[in-house]
Amino acid sequence: MNSRAYVAEFLGSAGLAAVVVGSGIAAQTLSPTDVGLALFENAFATALGLGVLIAVFASVSGAHFNPAVSLVDAATGGRSWRSVAVYIPVQIIGCLGGAALANAMFGVPTAFSTTDRATWPHLLAEVVATFGLVLVIFALVRTGRGNLAAPAVGAYIGAAYFFTSSTSFANPAITVGRAISDTFAGIAPASVLPFIAAQLVGAAIAWLAVRMLYPVREPEAAIPAEV
Repeated sequence: MNSRAYVAEFLGSAGLAAVVVGSGIAAQTLSPTDVGLALFENAFATALGLGVLIAVFASVSGAHFNPAVSLVDAATGGRSWRSVAVYIPVQIIGCLGGAALANAMFGVPTAFSTTDRATWPHLLAEVVATFGLVLVIFALVRTGRGNLAAPAVGAYIGAAYFFTSSTSFANPAITVGRAISDTFAGIAPASVLPFIAAQLVGAAIAWLAVRMLYPVREPEAAIPAEV
C-alpha cells in the first residue's frame, strides 16, 4: 500500500474542510444580513477550492476526500477494500483537522454546532446531492475522461449548494468535520448520522447507475486502480 496516497487524502480532506468552513465563516462575517449572498460566497469558494484540491492530489491518491466515493470505487473494482479501510478514517480525521484549522484562523472556538439540519427535505436533498456527485465522478472516470474531474466536480458542488435544500454536503467525512464548527457551515451532531445515512443511500443508487450506464472502464482513468 502506498503511504503517499494516505497523506494526500489527509491533506486534501483537511484542505476541503478548511475551504468549506473557512469560507462559511468569512461569508457570515462579510454578509451577516444577506443569507443568499453568504451562501453564494461559501459555494463559490468551495467550488474553486475543491477543483484545485482535486487537480493537486488526483495523481497521488485519486483525490477522493469522501468515503462515499471511496466505497463506490471499491464496489466497482477500482480500488481494494483494504485501502478503502484506511482511506475512510484518514478522510474523517483530515476533515476534523481542517475544520479546527478554519476555526483557529478566524478566532472561532472549536465547538459542536447547534445548527439542526436533519429534516426530511434535507435528507432527500443529500440523497440527490450524493447520487449526482458520485455519478459525475464515475461517469468521467469510467469513460477515460478523468482529466475533467477537477472542474466538473467543483462545478457540480458549486451548483448543488443552490439546487439542493441541504446545500449539498454529499460527503460523510465533511459532515463529521462540519459538526465541530458552530458557524455558518456547521451541522449539529444529532444531524450527522441521518445525513450520512442519506449520503450512503445516494451513493448506493449511484453505484447501480454507474454499473448500468458505464459497465466497462475505459483506460486513462483519473483514479488510480490500486494503492
